[in-house]
Amino acid sequence: MISNWLASALARRNIHYGWVMVAVTFLAALISAGTVGAPGVFIVPLQKEFGWSTAEISSALSIRFILFGLMAPFAAALMNRYGLRNVTLAAQLIVVSGLLASLAMTQVWQLILLWGVVIGIGTGMTALVLGATIATRWFLARRGLVIGMLTASVATGQLAFLPLLATITEHYGWRVALGLVCVMLGVAAFAVLMVMRDRPSDVGLRPFGDEGTAPLPAPPPANAPIMAAALGTLRDSSKSSVFWILFATFFVCGASTNGLVQVHLIPMCLDYGIPQVQAASLLAAMGIFDFFGTIISGWLSDRFDNRRLLFWYYGLRGLSLLYLPYSDFTFYGLSLFAMFYGLDWIATVPPTVRLTAQRFGAERANLVFGWIFAGHQLGAGAAAFGAGLSRTLYASYLPAFFIAGALCVIAALSVLAISRPQPKVAPEAKPVAA
Repeated sequence: MISNWLASALARRNIHYGWVMVAVTFLAALISAGTVGAPGVFIVPLQKEFGWSTAEISSALSIRFILFGLMAPFAAALMNRYGLRNVTLAAQLIVVSGLLASLAMTQVWQLILLWGVVIGIGTGMTALVLGATIATRWFLARRGLVIGMLTASVATGQLAFLPLLATITEHYGWRVALGLVCVMLGVAAFAVLMVMRDRPSDVGLRPFGDEGTAPLPAPPPANAPIMAAALGTLRDSSKSSVFWILFATFFVCGASTNGLVQVHLIPMCLDYGIPQVQAASLLAAMGIFDFFGTIISGWLSDRFDNRRLLFWYYGLRGLSLLYLPYSDFTFYGLSLFAMFYGLDWIATVPPTVRLTAQRFGAERANLVFGWIFAGHQLGAGAAAFGAGLSRTLYASYLPAFFIAGALCVIAALSVLAISRPQPKVAPEAKPVAA
């Protein structure tokens, strides 16, 4: 198999196959995330072609965000049972099918079904849970850095393709841009098929940073029903106050990023006379800053108190959102916002994943994080719909931005309620009888 040959070739160069897993997951997540971010470009073209209101389009995107999050814990259970490659390929097939079918849609209910339900389920089958699973299974050392890299691919992919898609949409229409997304998803699926594997033991290795010599044996097969595994994890983890603090703060994270800025910043810029391509370029600039900010966050989360990192991330994000309405939407004001906000776009993920693994164990980390990520997407869905409703009722997005900024400040204070983890003390050795 290609993976075994590649693992042997890399081993001769003292390169762990886990970094290949990071590379292929980065590519798949980057392109899949572009699918999540693309509808922000298509809101205005859909309004012009079909006469749909912002609230109607936002309702479909809200459903997609919610399903994207609610699928996360079940996606983790699916990965544990059927393997990373199989679940990732199935997710990409579902997304491509939904996108291709949407090329012929003419009614708003079709938009809700395809862009809301189908694509929400497909993208939710991987989401951030895939990156968290790769990091916890394949890496013992550099885990925070890997989480930062794979998280950066998700957030950057949601933003980096927007100028290209906006340009294509402006010149050739939204259907051509959507066709390009399908082609890119096909490229990612081929890469996943060729090199992605489930665990280090599949290629005769231990996790990166594990000093053992023999490959770790594969764990017993996860034969428990998917619903039972996911809901059982929720039942157990919900008894902890740490879970609810992380869930609530991640709700705010989703509301202040994906649901608000990713979906509504472009149409809000159009309200202030900023062309769509220029507004999309602003989001792309955020994606570039986010790429570095999230990787740096992963590096920091390996070295510093993750609770204090989250305090600063949420606090600074809240201040940037409260600043945006006062930027006058000038080139200088928006550039400052893009840099400041972009560095903090999704820097919250690495410390959140590490806190989850510390409090609930590495084996259940992906399942627990799946439920926490569901909170993220519930927040995104609420903000996507709420901001669209604000625009429809009050002809302004500004109330939504003020509310999101205030929620971030509250989240910053809430995370300090998590107690510092206590170091584990090794049990005393029993005296050996003479």
